[in-house]
This record gives sequence, structure tokens and C-alpha cells, in this order.
Amino acid sequence: MRKSNVQIGKTYACKVSGSVVPVRLDRANVHGGWDATNMKTHKPVRVKSAQRLRGLWPKRTMPITPDEPITPAEAQAIHHADQENARLDEERRNAPDGQTASERAMATSAPRAKRGRQAAKDATNESGRNTGEPDATGAKQERNSLLNLAAKVLAEAGQPLNCKEMVERVLATGLWKSEGKTPAATLSSAILREMRTRSEAARFRKVERGKFEAVAQ
Repeated sequence: MRKSNVQIGKTYACKVSGSVVPVRLDRANVHGGWDATNMKTHKPVRVKSAQRLRGLWPKRTMPITPDEPITPAEAQAIHHADQENARLDEERRNAPDGQTASERAMATSAPRAKRGRQAAKDATNESGRNTGEPDATGAKQERNSLLNLAAKVLAEAGQPLNCKEMVERVLATGLWKSEGKTPAATLSSAILREMRTRSEAARFRKVERGKFEAVAQ
């Protein structure tokens, strides 16, 4: 099974000591996997990975006892789970990276999502910002983030600019600096995000491919 599909409190068919038995997942284990209860023996057991789970254990109308036989429906469910696990194991053995197609897709999408979140964070919290605390007059200071400074230089320019031009003008103010390799791409992501989330309240308007103009506030 995939870890994302596993739910605490559910009872799953799980291979324990060579036998497939019903196991209830009680809680997540701090070292990985789950603390569980073998519902046939009522003894605690640790499930170290989702690969040991064969799917949900079929519901019963009577409590499970150690001597209770597996019904035909349960046997069929376990058989199908075994077939699926065998197929996934075969796919992993034949793959150069030892992963299934779904596992590979998850592994590649996670870094992209993380980079996107980091880009948005860099654009709004880059070095050179102030604390945003009230100043001596009691007014709240605006953070010297790349996005805020880009909005200022764009408004002062009085004409559309692309992200590279805005970054160059921001750097020239000395109020912001970055060691990032692609600050223009970071700014572009932040601008598009503001336009998407703030809609009509956004400070930027796209006028042509790669260029933006300031919106009067």
C-alpha cells in the first residue's frame, strides 16, 4: 500500500511472522511506521512500512478470535492484495531506480513543490527586509522585500518593465540584496502569485509577455 492511503484506527491485512492477520493501526511510531495491535492475538506489533499492509481487512459482524478461520471473501481480498503487491515488487525490480511509476512521480513532484514555496518565501522575506515593527511615529514600516521594492521601482519608472529590469533597479537602491542565481524568476513567481491571490488589489498588471506595469493604489 501507499503510505498516503493508510489511516490510523483502521484494521488492515498485514503479514506478521509469515501469516496474514488483521492488524489495527493505533498510532504513528516516532521512529517511523505505526504501533498496532494484532487483532487475532491482541498483542502489540509494530508495522515498519506501508508495504507490509495488504489492504483493509474485511468487516466482520462478530469479533475476531485466534481460532476464527478466514472467510472466502477475506481470502479473495488477501489474494488480490498479494497480486497487487507482487506486481509492484516486480515493477520495482525492473526499474533502474527501484521505484514504481507512482512512487517516482511523488518523488519528483515533492522537490518542485518545495522549490515553488521557497521561491515565494524568498520574494517576500529576502535578506535586507526590516522587521515590520512600528517606527518612531507609530506607523508600521513596510518590509524591504524584493516584491515590495519591485512595486515601488515599477511605480517610479512610469513605464512597463520586465522582472530583470525591476531586479536591477531594486539592487541599485541598496535596500535589498540576494545571492540567488535567478532573482528575476523568483520575482516573476511572486508577482504572478500576488496577481492570482489579490486579484484587483494586486500592485502589478501584465501588459505583454514578460512585462508588467504598476497599478495605482
